[in-house]
Amino acid sequence: MMDSLIRARDKFLNKSTGLMFPSHCSMFVAPVRDDDERKQNNNEYAGAMSDWHDFAETTRNIYGVDMSILEKDFDREQKEYYLLSSRWTELQPEAVLSDPKMVKHFDMFSCTLEDARGIAAGEPDARFCFDIDGTETLGPVSAIAGWFTSDFRSRTGSLAENAPKIQNSSFLSTGPDNGYTHWGQQTFYLLSSLPLLKGEITRLEGSIEMMRTKENARLYNCKFQFQNSRRKIGQGNGSFLMKSPVSEHVYQIP
Repeated sequence: MMDSLIRARDKFLNKSTGLMFPSHCSMFVAPVRDDDERKQNNNEYAGAMSDWHDFAETTRNIYGVDMSILEKDFDREQKEYYLLSSRWTELQPEAVLSDPKMVKHFDMFSCTLEDARGIAAGEPDARFCFDIDGTETLGPVSAIAGWFTSDFRSRTGSLAENAPKIQNSSFLSTGPDNGYTHWGQQTFYLLSSLPLLKGEITRLEGSIEMMRTKENARLYNCKFQFQNSRRKIGQGNGSFLMKSPVSEHVYQIP
């Protein structure tokens, strides 16, 4: 929706004294626990492929038609739908396993259409690092969830001095700690969950890139690059018990 807001702002807002609501918006991500849903996604993918194999076998045995040339594309399509598409979720606060990380911030008075395209590779805020204490937190890490906040407060920036001041600011969060909202959260389920072990710190670090699809400007693809590592509680950051290779997944945001 940001394109519409930015175009309306540029056309109608008084640059000296006008106020923009919301005035500021931020995007957050955090690791979450929701393994029942992650397993359900995997089961539905496996079921779709089982149905395909039954169909291909029947078609071959009864009609003599070999459908194997289509299997690779069908498998890709099912993975994209069941495993590599984000899900609208209504997570409980206890599902969040670490403090959220802000990956994008917008000053709605000055952000541009280019800013609204998404999160570009290499942006400083696009990197994240979460340390999760296996002693204090029940696991596993099932997914990375994203949400946004919106502020309704006074203008900031070089042109703010002439604008009216907001005496009673307001704040909207669509995070799990705020209860149900229309927006919920977008949750990106990992293909394999990450266990949390007692007495160990699990670290999940990486980056996010989110850009509009070429086919539809209202749809986004979101790429996560990440790796996880474990260390004993009380040991330094360099004392890893294990460190995984870097994984990369591209999710569709429907």
